[in-house]
Amino acid sequence: MNQLFMALSLTSKLILVVTGAVFLASCTSLANPDLDPQIVQIVHKVPDGPKPWTDAAPNYDPDAVRFAIFSDLTGGEREGVFELAVEQLNLLRPELVVNVGDLIEGSTERAEIDRQWTSFDQRAQKSVAPLFYTGGNHDLLNQQLRTAWKDRLGPRYYHLRYRNVLFLVLDTEDHSPERLGEIATLRQQAIAVAKESGWDEFAKTAYANLPEDETGMISQAQASYMRSAIADNSDVRWTFLLMHKAPWTNNDMPTWQAIEDALGEQAFTVFHGHRHSYRHTVRNGRDYIRLATTGGVFLPDSGSSMDHLVWVTVDKSGAYIANLKMSGILDKSGKRPLNGEDLCLNPEDCPSQ
Repeated sequence: MNQLFMALSLTSKLILVVTGAVFLASCTSLANPDLDPQIVQIVHKVPDGPKPWTDAAPNYDPDAVRFAIFSDLTGGEREGVFELAVEQLNLLRPELVVNVGDLIEGSTERAEIDRQWTSFDQRAQKSVAPLFYTGGNHDLLNQQLRTAWKDRLGPRYYHLRYRNVLFLVLDTEDHSPERLGEIATLRQQAIAVAKESGWDEFAKTAYANLPEDETGMISQAQASYMRSAIADNSDVRWTFLLMHKAPWTNNDMPTWQAIEDALGEQAFTVFHGHRHSYRHTVRNGRDYIRLATTGGVFLPDSGSSMDHLVWVTVDKSGAYIANLKMSGILDKSGKRPLNGEDLCLNPEDCPSQ
């Protein structure tokens, strides 16, 4: 009996091994259209002759990457908007999610900073796709904020490679400690003006008229790091640079110019935020895109203002960018998820906000 049981057991294991090998071979074939061209064909039983569809081939690329981007939450975050954005992203199912900074309001008190980060982290963790953090001025523009970022999140700038796409995440608040302190003081005064008298008065403050408010700063150390990351990943299909401010607007900041020079003829796209209004520009033949908001204060006087998400697809033919207004991303019921029908997502619909 024992010998028979062992023989049957060995036979069963052999069958499992062979079956497993066949299954793995089948999966490999299905995952690679070069091994099985039938995977990209439309199977049908329509007779030869006219067909009730067009002749275009299916838009299939096994190396395609699809990711999403969201923008500023701050300057007076509007309750519920970011939570809705996360739920909408979960409906869209991106492979990963990135952003352009200003994730918390900021403070000079560590306890309050930690409270804000805990709130954001709890909401971000509801994303089914990994969500990568970028720092903005609200997140990094004083020493207390920098320390909290380091303690909770690690480096302020970094890079990551996902399949054949490179992401460079920059810190545009990379000032010296002395300059950081000076700017932080002016910013704190300006924020007090905004709370008391509104954003029109904020625009008249000393902080709002600093070159660093528009351009930020990139240190030599950060530029060297990014140049190395670019050199080490020169074989990628596309590179995306994510940052909060626009350093190229400051007389072609040398450290930013060094990063652009390192990119050379590579395909890349730049995304940034900060001004809460959308703008697309072309610089040296590349797209430089400023995003609006994903729950931040509306500033329609500065340009096209809206709550939106960005959907990016990178395939063998290039990078394709679609802006999705949050007001139009509906679930299967035909409504915004999470009771989002009650939220104002376009400034023309809620002028009081």
